[in-house]
Amino acid sequence: MSEAMRQKGLRPLSARYLGLIDYAEAWELQKAYVKEIDREERHETLLLLQHPPTYTMGSDKHPEHLLLNEAELKERGIALFQIDRGGDITYHGPGQLVGYPLLYLDAAGLDLHGYLRKLEQVMIDWLGGHGIEAGRKTEYTGVWVGDQKIAAIGIKFNKARERRGFVTSHGFALNIQEGIAAEGFSGIIPCGIEQFGVTSFNDLTGKSLSVEEAARELLPYFEKQFGYKAVES
Repeated sequence: MSEAMRQKGLRPLSARYLGLIDYAEAWELQKAYVKEIDREERHETLLLLQHPPTYTMGSDKHPEHLLLNEAELKERGIALFQIDRGGDITYHGPGQLVGYPLLYLDAAGLDLHGYLRKLEQVMIDWLGGHGIEAGRKTEYTGVWVGDQKIAAIGIKFNKARERRGFVTSHGFALNIQEGIAAEGFSGIIPCGIEQFGVTSFNDLTGKSLSVEEAARELLPYFEKQFGYKAVES
């Protein structure tokens, strides 16, 4: 850590944009990094990426919220994973910015709900920088623009084995490119929420922002909210 970072109270963060990567590969990468971060062998990390069409079902386990059968999933080319994060079913696919913050949370002053709110605030602030008034719905996790959900959050707190605290995994999925709502979310009841819709940045703005551009733009908001500085690693 540089002296300037130390004086400003900033922690080093390895931030990587991986492009399009299969869900299973990214999941295994998270597990490996969590162990290394716990052992202080790796900087805390933010993985930014996209997935091929994938449904993930979290620990809430509501299979009835998947509206497609096995044959229909195969026909559409959508993978399905039962995973170890909190929450219900959601969709990942090209055109969506997925972020996996792998951060060490010390047991001292631990605020798990505060971590969720900070993740939401990163995206709320970024959207606000583009003139989009985004916010929260009290009963739901995620980021909303009116009654349309633009970002989902599902996380896991991994008990640290070497230190007193947790290392986070999984994270957020921010819809960027137009059409992603109709393309992927039509086969599920997203997060079990039937009464509200799903939208994307480009659908709201009429812009053609790429996922990689969104990743670059979002990083400074993440650094500011969590008190990190991206470093080479």
